[in-house]
Amino acid sequence: MGRLITLFTDQWADLPLKTMAEKAKSFGFDGLELACWGDHFEVHRAMTSDDYCSQKRHFLNEMGLACHAISAHLVGQAVCDTIDIRHKSILPDYIWGDGNPAGVNERAIEEMKQTARAAERFGVNVVNGFTGSSIWHLNYSFPPVPESMINDGFKQFADRWNPILDVFREMGVRFALEVHPTEIAFDIYTAERALEAVNHRPEFGFNFDPSHLLWQGVDPVQFIRYFPDRIFHVHIKDAIQKLDGRSGILASHLNFGDPRRGWDFRSPGRGGVNFEEIIRALNDIQYSGPLSIEWEDSGMDREFGAREACEMTRRLDFSPSGRAFDAAFEKA
Repeated sequence: MGRLITLFTDQWADLPLKTMAEKAKSFGFDGLELACWGDHFEVHRAMTSDDYCSQKRHFLNEMGLACHAISAHLVGQAVCDTIDIRHKSILPDYIWGDGNPAGVNERAIEEMKQTARAAERFGVNVVNGFTGSSIWHLNYSFPPVPESMINDGFKQFADRWNPILDVFREMGVRFALEVHPTEIAFDIYTAERALEAVNHRPEFGFNFDPSHLLWQGVDPVQFIRYFPDRIFHVHIKDAIQKLDGRSGILASHLNFGDPRRGWDFRSPGRGGVNFEEIIRALNDIQYSGPLSIEWEDSGMDREFGAREACEMTRRLDFSPSGRAFDAAFEKA
């Protein structure tokens, strides 16, 4: 149906944007979803330089690449997380600072507000990202978890994100949470609860990514149909369960790419996600935004995989029918 096929640059942030853009164009992509790390999209430069955004947009236009979303997963994670040494590796130095947890949380909150302002300057109306969660570690209820602790986690999420979302509203930009383990929302029920926590405010919705639902046993198509007005952006990403009786879906503390894991990410079309049904569901909710490939597959060359994923997605995407298939049998 002509939806743009874009490439999320997160797994390519080791490359300068110029190199990344040249590769994406050669792979056949229509545009990029820019990660807010590396030199792909730098929020602090967007807000301190008068011509940063215009130059970035001019460069993409010259390359023939669209951009309809930027993504702030790493800083967003630090808004609600209980901060520890792991976060130092994913955060800019000016957000990490001295590593004091409360200070990191506060600087992350301010950076997400700035990200909304930078998105407006750059001319995009969706920022994808994570929220973090203070209660993810309570997911297995032992020692028994009082309901009050879960309630407090969702209240903390609302208390920290509502001021951020106020800025998104002012800027005319929407925040799309990628529903994902370690976030405040990781399946349909927690996504519903997150929406309730922020009173269903219109600037808060979801970046739909089927891979994170599939390995948990959640039907990605049901997520689309449950939240038809909240799908602000879509990732094309695949995963596979490969349970062999020795490892489960909790993955045994084994790193991605380890063949002993019970599940792993796969290049789109080579895992267990039914993209045919996803396209049909997206057509049903009249989603017309980009199909953004987030390429992650530890067992495949990324350039081969990105090119193949682009070709697969373009081949798979189709327009809904404008008429019933049996309408030809109707009598005038």
